[in-house]
Amino acid sequence: MAWVILVIAGLFEVGWAVGLKLSDGLTRPWPTAFTVISLVLSMALLGWAIRTLPLGSAYAVWTGIGAVGAALVGIWLFREPATAARLVCLAMIVAGIVGLKLFTPD
Repeated sequence: MAWVILVIAGLFEVGWAVGLKLSDGLTRPWPTAFTVISLVLSMALLGWAIRTLPLGSAYAVWTGIGAVGAALVGIWLFREPATAARLVCLAMIVAGIVGLKLFTPD
């Protein structure tokens, strides 16, 4: 169950990163509120997950989900470049996330 909680925390990490972009430097109230709520939920769920998962693995997976998710949303919503090199690098992060899940004791 801790891994599921960790993945959800990572998705909220993506949410606050996107919200931060949409908030225009925290000057727009609704995107700013979304950012703060997502940030709090992401941190709370990470805290819950690390009660049973090793800190290093959990933190690396959480930030990896956030990084890959934010990059993919940037490509999708903000028309950021989707070069082959960038996609290969994102795939390597995903491989690291999967590896940590496979080789981390539950």
